[in-house]
Amino acid sequence: MKNTIIYAAALILAALIGAGFYSGYQENTETNENDNPPKNMVTLGDSLTYGVGDNSGEGYVENLEKLIQDEKSANVRVKNYGIPGQKSDGVVKQVKLTNIQKDIRNADYIILFIGTNDLIQSNGGDLKGINEEKIKEGAVEYEKNIEEILKTVRQENKDVPILFLGLYNSYPDSAEHENIIVEWNENSQKMVDEFNRIKFISTNDLFKEKSKEYFSDSLHPNEKGYDLITKKIIDEYDF
Repeated sequence: MKNTIIYAAALILAALIGAGFYSGYQENTETNENDNPPKNMVTLGDSLTYGVGDNSGEGYVENLEKLIQDEKSANVRVKNYGIPGQKSDGVVKQVKLTNIQKDIRNADYIILFIGTNDLIQSNGGDLKGINEEKIKEGAVEYEKNIEEILKTVRQENKDVPILFLGLYNSYPDSAEHENIIVEWNENSQKMVDEFNRIKFISTNDLFKEKSKEYFSDSLHPNEKGYDLITKKIIDEYDF
């Protein structure tokens, strides 16, 4: 009988100790998670933001999330709203949607990479021949949309840092194409400079030579090409 009582008391004591250890472990786990809460990033754009051309399915957005975590030891959670084929007027509509506005209000970073399809469509659907008059008309509409996008984002979140990625020339051997890309980027940077906490990041200097090493097709980068964009963002902005 005495041995039975001692055995039962030992079981109760072990259970109490175990419960206390589990409780302490749970508190420590919760504390560690609270010490490094995730930062929210919202990315807006077209197929380049979506990641078309990267066989790994990641593109610069997923690469950026991983690189920030690895190199900056930061916890980042990304909401990628890139849509293949989208133009700037599509982003104008996106940033007025209730669910996206909610994510913008809660965002710690926003990345905007849009304009390639605006340029292509203004020229009739491709860039093989240049129609300067149509491209200038497209530029006016594009700049109007960019201004509306930035104003809408600022109405929802006045302090969030916005990274605006400039366009790159998918025909780097053509001086005519290069002049157009430079002009669109210069005008975009002028607009960006009128807003607080918006940084223009150039991508055109990354692709001065067209190579299968960095492109999956005539327009979209491959995994290596997207890596260049990711590294440029990391180098230009201190997360």
